[in-house]
Amino acid sequence: MSARTDKPHETVERALELSRADGCVVIADEHSTANLRWAGNALTTNGVTRGRTLTVIATVDGKEGTASGVVSRSAVTAEELEPLVRAAEAAARGAGPAEDARPLVTGVPAAPDFTDAPAETSSAVFADFAPALGEAFARARAGGRELYGFANHELVSTYLGTSTGLRLRHDQPAGTLELNAKSPDRTRSAWAGRATRDFKDVDPAALDAELAVRLGWAERSVQLPAGRYETLLPPTAVADLLIYQMWSASGRDAAEGRTVFSRPGGGTRIGERFSELPLTLRGDPHEPGLECAPFVVAHSSGDDRSVFDNGLPAPATDWIREGVLRRLTTTRHSAALTGLPVAPAPGNLILDGGNERSLDEMVAHTERGLLLTCLWYIREVDPATLLLTGLTRDGVYLVENGEVTGQVNNFRFNESPVDLLRRATEAGRTEKTLPREWGDWFTRAAMPALRVPEFNMSSVSQGV
Repeated sequence: MSARTDKPHETVERALELSRADGCVVIADEHSTANLRWAGNALTTNGVTRGRTLTVIATVDGKEGTASGVVSRSAVTAEELEPLVRAAEAAARGAGPAEDARPLVTGVPAAPDFTDAPAETSSAVFADFAPALGEAFARARAGGRELYGFANHELVSTYLGTSTGLRLRHDQPAGTLELNAKSPDRTRSAWAGRATRDFKDVDPAALDAELAVRLGWAERSVQLPAGRYETLLPPTAVADLLIYQMWSASGRDAAEGRTVFSRPGGGTRIGERFSELPLTLRGDPHEPGLECAPFVVAHSSGDDRSVFDNGLPAPATDWIREGVLRRLTTTRHSAALTGLPVAPAPGNLILDGGNERSLDEMVAHTERGLLLTCLWYIREVDPATLLLTGLTRDGVYLVENGEVTGQVNNFRFNESPVDLLRRATEAGRTEKTLPREWGDWFTRAAMPALRVPEFNMSSVSQGV
C-alpha cells in the first residue's frame, strides 16, 4: 500500500482497523486539478496535479465527557498510516471534553460506489474550451484588446468511513474561469467570471464579446463623488454578499445575542420578514448544475460544523422563504443548545423569486444609476448589523435613461447584505454565477441581479 497505488477506500478501512479509540472517523480526499493561464492574448502555463489528504478524527470517552483529536496529513504512506492514527488518538487524550460532543452518526446507507476508484480530472477537460479560447485571443487581438486570466478545474473524491459503520462517498467537480480584458494602454479593464462543472457550458467568444462592450463603455470617463446611488448589483456581487451573510448565520451566535440575526431582548429573528420581495434563499445538494455533498463532511469543528456530525444527511433547506427568515445554520450540538432545528451549513446557495428580467433589461428600465461589475476585498465592520466594507473593481458604469453612458470611478462601499435585501426594489432572473471575492472557497451559487436604491458608496477609490 502506498500513497499513489492503494485505493482510498482501503486506506479508510485500514485506518479504522488500526484505531484503538472509542470512536473514529476517517476522511480520504483524493484531489486532482488541471489549469490554464494566459496573458496578452497568449497561453502562458498549464498543468495537472494530483494528491491525497487523509484526516483521522479520534474520539475518547471520559468521566467528564468525550474528547476529540483531529490530525490531517498529505501523501500518507503505508508506514505513516498507523502513526497518523496514533497521533489523532494522542490528541484526543490530551484534550479536554469537546463541547460539541455527540454520538457519531449511524444509520446512513452505504454509498454503492464506495469501493470504486476516485474520479479524476485532466487536461482533457479543456478539449473544447482551449481551441475556443485561442479563437477569442485572435478576435481580441484584432479588436485591440488584451486578454488575461486563468481556467481551473478540480475534482475531489471524498471517502468517509466511521467506526459506527458509515461508508459514504462524494465526487465534487468544480471549475472556474476568470477573464480580464484590458485596453493596450492598461487604463481600461473589464472582468467576467464563470463557474462550471466541466467547461462544456463556457463560451470564451461570448465572454470576450461581453468584455469588448464594457471596454467600449469605458471610453467615456465620468468622475462622481461619494454618495448614495441607485445601483444594479450583478449576480456575482450579490453572491459575494450573500455568501458572507450565510457564513455569518450561525444559530448559536444569534441565540447568544452576537449577530444581526439576534432578536433584541433574546432569541433569534427567525420568523421575521427580511425582504419585501418574495425572495427565497436556499441550499439544495441536488440542485441541477450546483450539486454538492448530500451529507456533512467536517474536517474540523467550528461555529457551523462539528466533526461529530460527519455523515449526517444535509437536506435541501430554505434559509429565507418568500422574504421571511426560516432557518439558521446549526450542528446537532448547537441545535440542542438553542432549540432550533438541525440545519447543516450549505455547499451551495441559491436566491430566487425575482422576475425574469436579464441584467440588460434591468439597465433598460433604469432612469439614472450605477451598474457594477464586481466587488473586491470585502471585510466585516460590525457583526451586530453585518455591516461590510469593500471595493468596486473592473468597471463601474453610469446608466442614464436606460443606457450605459460611460464609466465612472471606483468606490469603497459600506453596506449590510441583510439591509440590502430589505431595501431591494427589484430582483431579476436567477442564473449560475461565480463570486469573485469568495470564488477560491465557494463556487456553487445562483443569484439574480438586484436593484438597490441609495447604495452607500462611502468614498472614492483610485483602484482600476
